[in-house]
Amino acid sequence: MADPKGFLTTPREGARRRPVNERLRDWNEVYPGDGIGGALLPIITKQAGRCMDCGIPFCHQGCPLGNLIPEWNDLVWRDDWRAAIERLHATNNFPEFTGRLCPAPCETACVLAINEATSGGAVTIKNVEVSIIDRAWDQGWVTPQPPEWLTGSRIAVVGSGPAGLAAAQQLTRSGHTVAVYERADKIGGLLRYGIPEFKMEKRLVDRRLDQMAREGTIFRAGVNVGVDVTGADLKARYDAVVLAVGSTIPRDLPMSGRELVGIHQAMEYLPQANRVAHGVEVPEQITATGKHVVIIGGGDTGADCLGTAHRQGAASVVQLEIMPQPTDDRPAHQPWPTYPMVFRVSSAHEEGGERKYAVSTQEFLGDESGHVRALKLVEVAFNNGRFEPVPGTEEEIPADLVLLAMGFVGPERDGLLEQLGVELDERGNIKRDGSFATSAPGVFVAGDAGRGQSLIVWAIAEGRACAAGVDGWLRDGETALPAPIRPTERPLTV
Repeated sequence: MADPKGFLTTPREGARRRPVNERLRDWNEVYPGDGIGGALLPIITKQAGRCMDCGIPFCHQGCPLGNLIPEWNDLVWRDDWRAAIERLHATNNFPEFTGRLCPAPCETACVLAINEATSGGAVTIKNVEVSIIDRAWDQGWVTPQPPEWLTGSRIAVVGSGPAGLAAAQQLTRSGHTVAVYERADKIGGLLRYGIPEFKMEKRLVDRRLDQMAREGTIFRAGVNVGVDVTGADLKARYDAVVLAVGSTIPRDLPMSGRELVGIHQAMEYLPQANRVAHGVEVPEQITATGKHVVIIGGGDTGADCLGTAHRQGAASVVQLEIMPQPTDDRPAHQPWPTYPMVFRVSSAHEEGGERKYAVSTQEFLGDESGHVRALKLVEVAFNNGRFEPVPGTEEEIPADLVLLAMGFVGPERDGLLEQLGVELDERGNIKRDGSFATSAPGVFVAGDAGRGQSLIVWAIAEGRACAAGVDGWLRDGETALPAPIRPTERPLTV
């Protein structure tokens, strides 16, 4: 154990963000200096010392990767950062991504979260994690790990998000020749074009890609697999194929006025903003400048739209959520160590805007030119298994730009999936067996394409586990690669 009395003597403390009026003027991460890891260094040793090294560390249960959390907490407290990054990298290929983007189910499963009134709250596990990896990069401890020899097997990974990159790195280090295909112009998937710069600067993605390239992974951006390269081409050229194409069909809101100009999916809006933040000109860019913006959807994607709209100079921003406002404390029906639905405030919410809960859009209203001008809303109550309008609560709110951030419903079926002949499950995701293999021989699936829309930590875990399945298939059932999760495992939630 790091400090036997740490959680009693040291209060929980996270990194302080830059002032709102400062960070709204740029696209840099919301933390000062060299980012969140640097901002945390003055306080993080004592925060790591709050970890009790529990006999049964439930933080492991909360983390799909099985991160060795008590071990690297103890090492940080003892100032052995070099050993800490070795333990962290033993289970997580990309801790700089999860340390910034993961909602930290490990923390809600921390034993100190059972009674926060007496413990002071869970250990800041996510903050310790990002401090370790950021310091490791600064010290030059993160280096390429090329294989000692090549197996002669060739593998194609389609999709370069966290699941595809994790699978590719594991398989490359095992000695296979791996090519990662991405239809966008740059590698990174949603890490590059879905996550705003203020949440994670893309230099972090680029330096990890450089490491992977030095290890031998081949990257082929700007290739639309299924169009530029067919499924038959992949099968002929490679010994195995990993589908990491994500869940990219957005949930729509078909109703009166949906055809009006000014209503867009979030993933039409966010990638354009990311490109412009890097100096790329986007013709006819969707922008919030000077507009009344309404975001439909109260999740992380909606918050990303919120922070982006603030930086573009929106006149106002309202974020809508059909569910009632969560409570500040853990609900009784979501006991520890589950991940509770509580009221959370992201950095984007700190920056302004209004959140409306328990409301549903009834109609999009347009002006004489066919452009959206307002939304007609109504309050709702959950009765008999469905949301029902509350009479007399109708209202209109102004809207020059409406962004739909209601999640995704599965991978795109046309093109590659049809060409490969993979079966889908009852939810419309790619069906797979216990080794992440699809119904098509030699074709495997990892990430949201098989699991459905989920968290980055689940994507990396799936990529690692899928890599073990591919490696075992190529080596007649033998593999030394770890498989942290099974395809059927689900997050520890109610």
